[in-house]
Amino acid sequence: MTLVVSHEDELLQKTVRSFFDEAVIPHEELVDRLGEVPEEIGREIETKSKELGLFASNLPESVGGGGLTYSQSAIIEREFGRTSHALHAWVARPTELLMACEGDQIAKYLTPCVSGEKRELFALTEPEAGSDAMGMKTNAKRDGDDWVLNGSKHFISAPTMADFAIVFAVTGVDETPRGNRKRITAFLVDRDLPGVEFREGNKCVSNRGYKTYELMFDDVRLGSGQVLGEEGRGFELAGQWLGMGRIWVGATCCGKAERMLELATEWAATRKQFGKPIGSFQATGFRLADMTIGLRTADLLVADAVRRADAGTMQDPDAAMVKVYCSEMLNKVADDTVQIYGGMGLMEEMPIHRLWRDSRIERIWDGTSEIQRHIITRSILRPLGA
Repeated sequence: MTLVVSHEDELLQKTVRSFFDEAVIPHEELVDRLGEVPEEIGREIETKSKELGLFASNLPESVGGGGLTYSQSAIIEREFGRTSHALHAWVARPTELLMACEGDQIAKYLTPCVSGEKRELFALTEPEAGSDAMGMKTNAKRDGDDWVLNGSKHFISAPTMADFAIVFAVTGVDETPRGNRKRITAFLVDRDLPGVEFREGNKCVSNRGYKTYELMFDDVRLGSGQVLGEEGRGFELAGQWLGMGRIWVGATCCGKAERMLELATEWAATRKQFGKPIGSFQATGFRLADMTIGLRTADLLVADAVRRADAGTMQDPDAAMVKVYCSEMLNKVADDTVQIYGGMGLMEEMPIHRLWRDSRIERIWDGTSEIQRHIITRSILRPLGA
């Protein structure tokens, strides 16, 4: 199911799917085997995406981006989900947080990311601050007009080594009605600054080739011009990105689930046992029915959240519902697809095992299913004072 509502949207979807079918999917097996994207392949994808107008399509036309609406971006993100994350990430969608750039920051960070001259990292997660983002220990302290940054980040993902990172650090403590709360600030930190180290981190079995990085900061001196947005408002800034990011995770889950459903359906229609296609047996047919119901429901949930985003009324619980439902739907579809394929579903010669592995991370990154349920529960109980 593809939720397109106009001829223009249909053309957009067909353009993106054709691009990925021709320029991306043929490289998936190689990338999974190598554990990385050969740079020449990544650059080819990057160049082609610029020619099609897909590169930085999520940012406004006023800064050189594609100026797509959230509804149009959802179509693209869904198609992204059908392909290898390591490969489609070369079609850059710079984080919307860069729209907070002001003055010299625009020419130094925003504009180069839109053109593809630079790549950025979103650096929030730490070894002891994953789901508990407010538990971060990376800090920045004032020293005259400057800031001195210390700490580390990990599980910071990107298709290739970035030029700079948007780093979130503690810059103080505020008193609130619910007790003391860390004041978080976002900083623009260049990779080549003294005291900064970007290095490859752990290798994930999901999305092989999509790398994770560790970032280390040792007395890194930052000028006041390196603060992104307002001092102390970094967590609010991160929230703006995380909300839509969770919806895009939902959209990509739908795309991947659709691809797996197509594979499972074809196999069920052609694979025979006891003289009949296995899809004719209720045990298999009902799996296909449930997979189809789950995908349709997930698509509608994404569409509802996107409409709310376009109207400016989307709230954190809306994004959380999309993230938790779509990621868990995908995991069920992936598991059922393996079961329908039987032993062949786990053979390296087939794409099923790779799609199955790639699906598992969706319930973890951008906020675990447990965190999403916490957000939803909080929205239900807080109005009642609980």
